[in-house]
Amino acid sequence: MSRAGRIARRSFLVGSVAIAGGAAFGAWFIGREAPNPLRPGAGEAALGPFVLVTREGVTLITPRAEMGQGTQTTLAALIAEELDLAWQEVRIDHGPAARAYYNAALLAEGLPGKGYDRSDAMHALGEWLGQAGKVFDLQVTGGSTAMRDAYVKYRLAGAAAREALKAAAARRLGVDAATLSTEAGRVIAPDGTAIPYGELAEAAAAERLRAPDLRPASEWRLLGRALPRLDMPAKSTGRAVFSLDVRPEGLKFAAIRANPMRAGIVSFDPAPALALPGVERVVDLGDAVAVVASNTWFALQGAEALAVEWEGAPYPPDTGSILARIEAAFESDPNSTLRDDGDAAALPAGATEVAADYAVPYLAHAAMEPLNATALLQGDRLTIWTGTQGPMFAKKVGAAETGLAPENVDVVTTLMGGAFGRRGEVDFPRYAARLAAAMPGTPVQLVWSRSEDMRQDFYRPAALARMRGAVADGRAVLLDAQVATQSAAQQGMKRWTGLAMGGPDKGAVDALFNAPYRIANHRVRGYLADLAVPVGFWRSVGASHNAFFQECFMDELAAAAGRDPLDFRLAHMEDEFPVGAAVLRAVRELSGWDAPKAPGTGRGVAFCYSFGTSVAMVVEVREAGGRIRLDRVAIACDAGPALDPGIIEAQMVGGAIYGLSAALDEAITFAGGAAEQENFPDYDALRMSGTPAFAVRILSAQPHVGGVGEPGTPPAAPALANALFDLSGQRARRLPLRPDFPTLA
Repeated sequence: MSRAGRIARRSFLVGSVAIAGGAAFGAWFIGREAPNPLRPGAGEAALGPFVLVTREGVTLITPRAEMGQGTQTTLAALIAEELDLAWQEVRIDHGPAARAYYNAALLAEGLPGKGYDRSDAMHALGEWLGQAGKVFDLQVTGGSTAMRDAYVKYRLAGAAAREALKAAAARRLGVDAATLSTEAGRVIAPDGTAIPYGELAEAAAAERLRAPDLRPASEWRLLGRALPRLDMPAKSTGRAVFSLDVRPEGLKFAAIRANPMRAGIVSFDPAPALALPGVERVVDLGDAVAVVASNTWFALQGAEALAVEWEGAPYPPDTGSILARIEAAFESDPNSTLRDDGDAAALPAGATEVAADYAVPYLAHAAMEPLNATALLQGDRLTIWTGTQGPMFAKKVGAAETGLAPENVDVVTTLMGGAFGRRGEVDFPRYAARLAAAMPGTPVQLVWSRSEDMRQDFYRPAALARMRGAVADGRAVLLDAQVATQSAAQQGMKRWTGLAMGGPDKGAVDALFNAPYRIANHRVRGYLADLAVPVGFWRSVGASHNAFFQECFMDELAAAAGRDPLDFRLAHMEDEFPVGAAVLRAVRELSGWDAPKAPGTGRGVAFCYSFGTSVAMVVEVREAGGRIRLDRVAIACDAGPALDPGIIEAQMVGGAIYGLSAALDEAITFAGGAAEQENFPDYDALRMSGTPAFAVRILSAQPHVGGVGEPGTPPAAPALANALFDLSGQRARRLPLRPDFPTLA
């Protein structure tokens, strides 16, 4: 087992001390375990924070948000694999908001280096540093970290619970625990006696949890297979509970109206809303207004009818002025220079210089389920029901809004209809708690209209890139990349923790500084614009725009060098990153790259390493009848051990569709300080009729687990842009594409 695995073994057990005998208080404080939040009843056992055994069976706690990506299915499989549960009997629960469920992988992303070159020792260091996540209440689903955090930890939880149940059975039977085995939720004795786990719950609770060795992949029964999704039966039959489905007794409904210019309120008149049928109350929320009614429709109509005078925007009023501020950041000192190989300032002798500028817009998350949260303040207890990617953050803002201690705030995390990073924010539970404080004793469901959802988003920031390179003898000999944007990390971490984040922002240059190409003179600089436009974490974050800059420019360099674009990439990656080169070769075969193209066809390739995963994509477009259609997409990826190939394939396809949708049509623009887009007709996505056919190949050469929820998005836009060049000879250097390619279907 790796050093990282040994650290996880030492640290996951509730009540243990991870850094035994540590002289520094800080090391002890970070290393100590959070208390087990599970409170079993009589005859039940909480075998660590992830396994609850009752007489009815076993419930696995899978405390990461299920927003359609299948994370709870694979988390359950990690535990069930070692606990020897029959898959058809697995029951799951998201569990409470609690420090015990911190995400250790999030902070590990802050380690220096490019990621793809990280040694086992650095992985081990990241595992230890990640324990600070409990200090910052990082019970977060995001950054494609769920499996990276859980891979060892959750299997250990299952194995420790299994051994505790065996020890309890051994005491009952008077035999050596080593003679016992487990199967399908039962402990099996040599004579065939089988004791269901539920019967051993109370006795197992008295056993000390120990971390045994984990089973090798060769003995896996569940992991490595495409398992039936645990959330599908309830979703297919209408029994699934999303936050909009929450119905506590006596529920009132409310809609929010906030400043579209992202500032405060000068004044408002509630009379027009109160005059409407069903409207019962108008509540001043400080920088927003809530209209309370007998149903959601009445509340939404009342919110729309409010007469409000808003404060002006704290940023330039229109898109052109905002982009000018971003461009001006190039004249400041860089926030980061995370790659600086050779001498990128000088043009190598005899080389051909290439330069290009690129631009991408602000983007909304646009999840299908609008933001909402339900809250009830009853005496000294607040309950918040919502779909959130950060339950501990929701707990903290609920406490702050009501003046309660955090332990008096309960957060019930529901299923959610998409998120893409938006439900990691704290504004919607904050406003719900504020409204509940104004209406004690009454549960209130606060809903955002589609317009409010889109205009009150924390957008993927716009970004500009200045790319300069040079080629000689068929190779790139210079690549000097500069990107200017806002910092989603600085804004997001301030909202999450209240702390200002300093230092280089790796996310702003992700997929640029760590593009795994060996180029002798290679520099990447990031510039941060000081702007108050609200920005946040959007699916694949900085890689979403930097892969477009990097991979479109790699095509331009390949053309200048007279090389095939895929061959050109392989030539620069083979020695730098063999795992990524294998992914490129796989997509070459899968896409039929070397086969003759049909007339009117264009193919484009792109590669991106992000979130610990390599993804290569080939997009094929076809022109017919004066229209250009997306025809086929081939994707190859390596995310390390393929824990559930079915979910990996689905996430690669879903991520690509998300990226292609943004590339084709999507942009948030500003006029008068407000976002101009309010609904899907203004911010369209790929429809089924326009979605291409997909083929996916999964590789597993990489030893460490990577993410799968986000890495499928970054290569989509550049692969499409490069395919359009292959078809038309016209370079795409800005997104969305349709204004420059109006015949795109």
